[in-house]
Amino acid sequence: MKLHELQPAEGSRKVRNRVGRGTGSGNGKTSGKGHKGQNARSGGGTRPGFEGGQTPLFQRLPKRGFTNINRKDYAIVNLDALNRFEDGTEVTPTLLVETGLVSNEKAGIKILGKGSIEKKLTVKAHKFSTTAKEAIEAAGGTSEVI
Repeated sequence: MKLHELQPAEGSRKVRNRVGRGTGSGNGKTSGKGHKGQNARSGGGTRPGFEGGQTPLFQRLPKRGFTNINRKDYAIVNLDALNRFEDGTEVTPTLLVETGLVSNEKAGIKILGKGSIEKKLTVKAHKFSTTAKEAIEAAGGTSEVI
C-alpha cells in the first residue's frame, strides 16, 4: 500500500446535508420542515417531556422516597490499599490525598475492611468499619478516629 492509495473506511465520511439549497436537493423550499406549524418556526418545538398539554409521563408516575440534604458522603479506602505504606507510617487523610489513594476527601474518609493488611500502621480517619478496626489492631497497628 502506498500513500496515494490510502482511503477512509467506507461509510466513515458522510457529506453534510445542505438544506434550503433548491428543490433538486430534496430539502429545498421549506428545508424539510413541512408547511408552517410550531416546528417550522425559528426557535420552534417543545421542551423535552412535553406531551401537547396532556399530563406528562413523569408527572403521572408516583413519587417515592426523598433525598436527605444533610447526607454525608465519605471517601472510602479499603485495607488492601494501605499495604503500600511502610511499617510504622502514620496514615492521615492528607497523606491519602497526596499518594492519590483518594482524589476528593468529601465529608471525610472511611476505612473499610476489604482485603487484608500486613503492615503495622497508625491510621487516622473519620470513620472505620468494625472489621477494618479489628484487622488494623490484629496487624499491630492502631486506628484513631479524627
